[in-house]
Amino acid sequence: MSEKVYKTMSKVGAWNIVFGIVMIIVGLTVGIMQIIHGGKLLSDKKEIMF
Repeated sequence: MSEKVYKTMSKVGAWNIVFGIVMIIVGLTVGIMQIIHGGKLLSDKKEIMF
């Protein structure tokens, strides 16, 4: 019985690590994209009229 619980917990732990790594990659990608697009907005702000 405890062997089954141990296997389940190890699988859950592995998936948590994988999910955490994916979330870090997604966060970095979104942050880099925001910096790039913010730079484009700043460089083109002369042409924007409100």
